[in-house]
Amino acid sequence: MTLAEIRDLLECDVLSGEDDLSFDVQNVVASDGMSEILAFAKSKELMITGLTNILSIRTADIAGVAAVLYCRGKSPDKKVVEFARSKGIPVLVTKMVMFDICGLLYNRGLKGVS
Repeated sequence: MTLAEIRDLLECDVLSGEDDLSFDVQNVVASDGMSEILAFAKSKELMITGLTNILSIRTADIAGVAAVLYCRGKSPDKKVVEFARSKGIPVLVTKMVMFDICGLLYNRGLKGVS
């Protein structure tokens, strides 16, 4: 499933990386705990979180995730978006809650990492 398809399915706003959403996502890692993201992300996953500070993008960069999706309508500030853009990390925002997002993506064939 591409990031563009995920954007449409979850009714996301794209804050960075809007010029290329063709990346094919196979796996998802979802948590508000950045230590869990670091422990379980393998690389190239979609990261789902409600933590909108700069630590979330730093974690995404270190873990090598493909994109960050903020849930519950939370939106990072301008500095966080600019940092994500500088790292080439697409950032999406949806009003949906993490549980529903994970269920929808699972039903579309995406898998979690453990």
